[in-house]
Amino acid sequence: MKRNIRKVAVIGSGVMGSRIACHFANVGLDVLLLDIVPGDAKESTDKKARNKIVNDALKFALKSNPSPIYSKSYASRIETGNLDDDLSKISDADWVIEVVIERLDIKQQVFTNIEKHRKPGSLITSNTSGIPIHMMLEGRSEDFQKNFFGTHFFNPPRYLKLLEIIPTPKTDPKAVEFMMDYGTRILGKTTVLCKDTPAFIANRVGVFSIQALFHTVEEMGLTVGEVDKLTGPVMGRPKSATFRTCDVVGLDTLVHVANGVKDNCPNDEKKDVFAIPGYVTKMVENGWLGSKSKQGFYKKAKDENGKKTILELNLETLEYQPKTKAKFPTLEMTKAIDDLKTRTKMLYNGMDRAGEFYRKSFNGVFNYVSNRIPEITDEIYKIDDAMRAGFGWELGPFETWDAVGVKAAIAKIEETGEKPAQWVYDMLDSGAESFYKVEGGAKKYYDIDSKTYKVIPGTENLIVLDNLRETNTVWKNSEASLIDLGDGILNVEFHSKMNTIGGGVIEGLNKAIDLAETDDKWRGVVIANEGAQFSAGANVGMIFMMAIEEDWDELNFAIKKFQDTMMRLRYSSIPVVAAPHGLALGGGCEMCMHADKVVINSETYMGLVEFGVGLIPGGGGTKEFVVRLNDSFKEGDIRTNELRNKFLTIGQAKVSTSGQEAFELGYLREGIDEVIVSREHQIAYAKQQAILMAEKGYVQKPQRTDIEVMGKEGIGIVYVGAHSMVSGNYMSTHDQLISEKLGTVLCGGELSARTKVSERYLLDLERKKFLELCKQPLTLARIESILKTGKVLRN
Repeated sequence: MKRNIRKVAVIGSGVMGSRIACHFANVGLDVLLLDIVPGDAKESTDKKARNKIVNDALKFALKSNPSPIYSKSYASRIETGNLDDDLSKISDADWVIEVVIERLDIKQQVFTNIEKHRKPGSLITSNTSGIPIHMMLEGRSEDFQKNFFGTHFFNPPRYLKLLEIIPTPKTDPKAVEFMMDYGTRILGKTTVLCKDTPAFIANRVGVFSIQALFHTVEEMGLTVGEVDKLTGPVMGRPKSATFRTCDVVGLDTLVHVANGVKDNCPNDEKKDVFAIPGYVTKMVENGWLGSKSKQGFYKKAKDENGKKTILELNLETLEYQPKTKAKFPTLEMTKAIDDLKTRTKMLYNGMDRAGEFYRKSFNGVFNYVSNRIPEITDEIYKIDDAMRAGFGWELGPFETWDAVGVKAAIAKIEETGEKPAQWVYDMLDSGAESFYKVEGGAKKYYDIDSKTYKVIPGTENLIVLDNLRETNTVWKNSEASLIDLGDGILNVEFHSKMNTIGGGVIEGLNKAIDLAETDDKWRGVVIANEGAQFSAGANVGMIFMMAIEEDWDELNFAIKKFQDTMMRLRYSSIPVVAAPHGLALGGGCEMCMHADKVVINSETYMGLVEFGVGLIPGGGGTKEFVVRLNDSFKEGDIRTNELRNKFLTIGQAKVSTSGQEAFELGYLREGIDEVIVSREHQIAYAKQQAILMAEKGYVQKPQRTDIEVMGKEGIGIVYVGAHSMVSGNYMSTHDQLISEKLGTVLCGGELSARTKVSERYLLDLERKKFLELCKQPLTLARIESILKTGKVLRN
């Protein structure tokens, strides 16, 4: 029987339960969230009092930052209740997930009650992070047992991509197969199948890595600041690095997991590493647990001038001190290296203390993960997937090992008197020299049992640009590449810093359309990349240099070229699909607004942010808002209301907090653009959409000449509003000037009456006002502030 998930019941509304419920609502499911009745309301008949725990928990979750929900309106999909009055409502749930306190006796009691009401065949899972899954089956029915397994979400569930699936020997394999696919496609997770071992995969390896680092820091006498400098983005890890991450997670949580592994894994050859160092034990005793206790490895304070500052803990004296500035020759050498694999090899081979640190850290992890097979998993890729999705590592342990060289790392490990697992030597003896290789556009992993390379299951129908780049690149320059996705679809990939849009990206976009319009081989274009950000916008540094040099003709030409390229995306003879993710700001947003279709990832932060640097959108973004303003009007509408909304979206530089919210802000179009939750499937789906448009018979559209603008009628309203904001000290005079320029474009210029104009007229007006603002000293000061500090300078 085909399994469908329409309704999910979440049992337990704590930090994890309430946020898991929100993520289910994010993907369109009906959710029932239940928790216990408060002790003082047991005898009450007041529903509000009896639901206080669950309602307060959900309310707290919805107010948290970052938000667990894509759109505030989605909260209506969550129904709350209590376990005494409402448990019978799970009878129509297709999936019941338990997220209660980590005590086996309580979980078993909850399952006994669930079994009284659940419908046969419904999935039952536990979000436990430490209790063996098979121990929860005692006393359960056969149907319960075959549909029961572990589903370990990582916190926060919306943002961390890992979902560990842990079956028991009695779990129906079809239920596991279903959840592996559902978790990826619908929930947008990296689903990893785990064995039922302590801490499963990610926490087992991740906590080992942190514990080993705790001991290494002691041995080498490194400071908190030095370690976080060494273990952050430079090695492909999150900005929070090590000690800041510990503060966020909570030192007590880490200690709990470490002790759990130490106590439950007596045969782990590195169990001594899980012993808690003295300084960590003292911190826990003092209650210095991190963010939850306001101090941990870091502490917020004020200096003698009352200025806020952050102090770091001296691990020897356990006293707080000013943050240390870390300087290592190896880090200086790698600053110009963008490719992480190349940089990792340089870090590993460094000749200073940093190099020594990296060798100790990497070698310890290499050795450890090699010995975890087949204990926690039989396949190497599962460990890498878990660490990337659960701990934010850009390269998993085996991918890192490949980057530094398998043989070279073994030699260094052997110098310390240790050896990795025998299967690694067997792999080398078989002629295989790496854990992974790319072949035929597919990434393959080394399979230990067969001693051959196999395609990673579940990736057969995905498009991974990294696997195609070497063989399928059609054209490239320093900022962009055109990659053949097959079936007549070209992909435009950016690889400038932060994927900003400069001359090279503009050249790449035009080249893609040139090829697709003139060569029968091509029938559509996708704009997508696999960087951390889709695009942070136009190259502001280039604009700044032209403005400083007062090269206005050259700047005018550059802005017009940008505008013309955006219009080519909209009005070419082939379909263009944009697939943004991460940041899609400024010019990146304008690019999407001009594509025939946008397939946006749910974790996309889209906005026209130019106002913040003293400008208005100049790449067609302001024009496009005028077009959409015109198209949204219905007979009887009050135009000034919608004008105000569009003005404030740009004037307040509003950025969507999700792909869904980009529709609410007007950056995307209902009925045309789509949201996809899975990043892994995004490019393949965008390609499908381009093919579909081509096969339906794509027709080149004429540029618009029928856009009705308000003229002076609307401009007057904008001017009055801006003047009142200045009078009330809510806006500077410079912001007033920007507002007036923006309002002039949105209203189509100083026309005496409502008039129909063309897109070209609006683009010329937009560019004129953009250039006028570039000549303002305060605008240049703001841009310079951004370039120097990353922060907007307000006058």
